[in-house]
Amino acid sequence: MNILRNLYNWTLDKASHKKASWFLVLISFAESSFFPIPPDILLIPMILAKRLQAWFYALICTLSSVAGGICGYTIGYLFYTSIGSIITNAYGLTNSFDVFQCYYNQYGIWIVLGAGFTPFPFKVITIASGMFNLNIVLFVIIATIARGLRFYLIATLLFIYGNVIKNLIDKYFNLMVTLFFILLVGFVFLLKLFSFSC
Repeated sequence: MNILRNLYNWTLDKASHKKASWFLVLISFAESSFFPIPPDILLIPMILAKRLQAWFYALICTLSSVAGGICGYTIGYLFYTSIGSIITNAYGLTNSFDVFQCYYNQYGIWIVLGAGFTPFPFKVITIASGMFNLNIVLFVIIATIARGLRFYLIATLLFIYGNVIKNLIDKYFNLMVTLFFILLVGFVFLLKLFSFSC
């Protein structure tokens, strides 16, 4: 926990750096295709440091994340047996993908929408979307909606309640990190559970 708190404090300190926006672009893009850390960890302190830029940062996150999602889609569509399987195996989901396909055939758009808005690893869904040949236009539209809702909601809350939220993060940082990982593990567990009952 101390490592994560130190990372948060370091990020908060660097959030006003003139190149911080480019780091946000890079992390948002990479998180949607292969990188394990969500852009929220950089987005939140950047907005807290410059609240008037909140919606600009949300736009950066949204566009970069969707672009990264297209990259993830391409990995799933063209390179799943090489690159994609390595990424999904890191989350312990490789064996679930075959059965997971039946859910994609029925609820693919809803799966993208849910994963784009929640803490579930979005890269797994972008790769699955390409692997299962989800309509690319619908994928981009739904990914944009989901990611936009998530990042603009964060931006709006931080713009309105920035100081209150910062104080809450400072006070309950360890608890929030624990809850985030519980949610993440819970989403992975549910995916595995549903994949085996399809």
